[in-house]
Amino acid sequence: MKWIVGLGNPGSNYAKTRHNIGFMALDRFAERHNISITQNKCKALIGEGNIGGVKTVLIKPMTFMNLSGESVRAYMDFYKVSLEDLIVVYDDMDTEIGKVRLRYQGSAGGHNGIKSIIQHTGTQQFNRIRMGISRPDPGHAIVDYVLSTFMKKEKEALEQTIEQTCDALEFSLTNTFEQTMAKFNG
Repeated sequence: MKWIVGLGNPGSNYAKTRHNIGFMALDRFAERHNISITQNKCKALIGEGNIGGVKTVLIKPMTFMNLSGESVRAYMDFYKVSLEDLIVVYDDMDTEIGKVRLRYQGSAGGHNGIKSIIQHTGTQQFNRIRMGISRPDPGHAIVDYVLSTFMKKEKEALEQTIEQTCDALEFSLTNTFEQTMAKFNG
């Protein structure tokens, strides 16, 4: 079994913001595989399916970004799942829009959703797909930037990021995360 957590904020006013790119990718991945992310459990919306013979659970924490770890911990405790089978998908300002970066451990790098997951799991060792949203221009407040929508000129790069993420998720279901990193960190 694999469980994939996409990070974002609940509510329509956040739906198309940079900080919600993790939700966007999970929604696209769910569409690709006809999975409905509608079960309300563990402080999250959850969808389950079978992709290529692998039971796959998609999780969108409904705790707001900064408390994402609460949902991850609740799911871990209730279903007794392993962190080795987890992939977290989220926005990253240090990665250029249109690109993805995969890691299997590391600090939160200033990302409060990841900080919360580290705090609630007690480890920095879990698989991640960091989706590029680029940095704001100097002088632009970070909070305003991550809660802003993508500009029209960024739409193509946004689509590329989401598709790459979905491709990496599919590949990771039947390959090791190391193999997935080797293929998609290119």
